[in-house]
Amino acid sequence: MDFAIHQPSFIPWPGFFLKAQNAHLLILLDLVQFPRGFSWVNRNRIKGPQGEIWLTVPVLKKGRGLQAINEVKLLPEGKWRKKHLSTFEHCYKNAPYFDMLFEKISKTYGSSTMLADMNYELIALCNSIYQTGTKIIRQSDLGVRGTGMELLVNIAQAVDGKRFVSLSSAKRHIDQAVLARHHVEMKWIRYEPPVYPQLWGDFKKDLSILDLLFCYGPTAKDIVQRFNHPFVQAWEAKPS
Repeated sequence: MDFAIHQPSFIPWPGFFLKAQNAHLLILLDLVQFPRGFSWVNRNRIKGPQGEIWLTVPVLKKGRGLQAINEVKLLPEGKWRKKHLSTFEHCYKNAPYFDMLFEKISKTYGSSTMLADMNYELIALCNSIYQTGTKIIRQSDLGVRGTGMELLVNIAQAVDGKRFVSLSSAKRHIDQAVLARHHVEMKWIRYEPPVYPQLWGDFKKDLSILDLLFCYGPTAKDIVQRFNHPFVQAWEAKPS
């Protein structure tokens, strides 16, 4: 089985889904520590009339110390939810797939009290429209823990993973020799940001996948593949 891992990012960028579509299984790392500073777990960018717009999901931090991602609670007040939805509508109401996607996003925004749950639902929704065909589960579903390469090996053993899929930008974080000792091969993907016609002027790369999905719906995958299909490389890492 080819498997990949990633933190449960907030409406991730296209590279997230390129990695997913090259694996049979994607595990969201919801038991790792929630970053104390800037984090893609609760922030991302879309595009509006004036350019990039940052969307931040407010979470409870005060007095809660270090938290695993699956322990992080959303700010209970609903104003931020309405603001996000209003921003989506303002920016993408004229996009071809707005009506189809906005209704589903609206339901997801109103149904969660935990950050990991909300992100999982949004990722699952985007994954369905993007049509990766990849199963997505959470680390907490497996009950697997660890840090660094130990966690990666533990996940591989838990899911009977034979080949680990990763973007080549993460090479410095992966010890291939450790994986090879546990009979796990590597599959590197060199990600090239897809360039496509966007709303609102000059192209901005690596926005949230929502920018691509609102404009192109199920054909988003074809656009990403057009820029990335030739760059998939796989080989076995030999133990040192």
